[in-house]
Amino acid sequence: MVSEQPLEQQNSAPIIPFEAYIFDLDGTLLNTLVSLANCYNRVLIALGYPPHPVEAYRYFIGNGARVCVTRCLPPKARTPQTIDRALALQQRDYAAHWQLDAQPYPGVLNMLERLVEQGVPLAVLSNKDQHFTQACVDYFFPHIKFDQIVGYSDSVPHKPDPTGAKRIAAGFKKAPRHIALLGDTAMDMQTAVSCGMQGLGALWGFRDAEELKAAGARYLLETPQNLFNISGV
Repeated sequence: MVSEQPLEQQNSAPIIPFEAYIFDLDGTLLNTLVSLANCYNRVLIALGYPPHPVEAYRYFIGNGARVCVTRCLPPKARTPQTIDRALALQQRDYAAHWQLDAQPYPGVLNMLERLVEQGVPLAVLSNKDQHFTQACVDYFFPHIKFDQIVGYSDSVPHKPDPTGAKRIAAGFKKAPRHIALLGDTAMDMQTAVSCGMQGLGALWGFRDAEELKAAGARYLLETPQNLFNISGV
């Protein structure tokens, strides 16, 4: 499903051609659900807590590692000390295993290659830590030229804080209304809305259409190729 008109009104303002694209990473470009679930479950087992089904991580993941660790832990175990310990274990485990059980979603590489051929500026904006974001992009998309790769850091808070998206827009030297932000969670859509960008909801990712629409998605895409039905590229 792709809305040929914006979700809010069929007869609203004309579709603005997108001059640049920002992509979320986990759940949008990369299917990392199993990879991340396995990582956090290994941490839980190491601490003596029960693991969760892989599908549960669709809603644990998204707000950064510390929040995911907190959500994974049993409620009574969510003390600052236990969260800190679990986070340290998660960072070590993920550093050793981030390549495992992860791959681009079907159609993503073709989508990116078509955009590169058109010379459209591209960026990645992830809530994954900066060094892991960079490593994943370099490993899984070695032939794709991203103009900017931005993950969580001391200077870039997690989405939906708009800092990262605004920094990318400034680097593009494009007006936010001409930039599309493609993501699979409410946080991505909220980021787009707060920055005045066009929010594209990836229905192949971790969350569902209702969440994306409620958070302000302007378009919903069933596949990566649907992007070309609405962007004018």
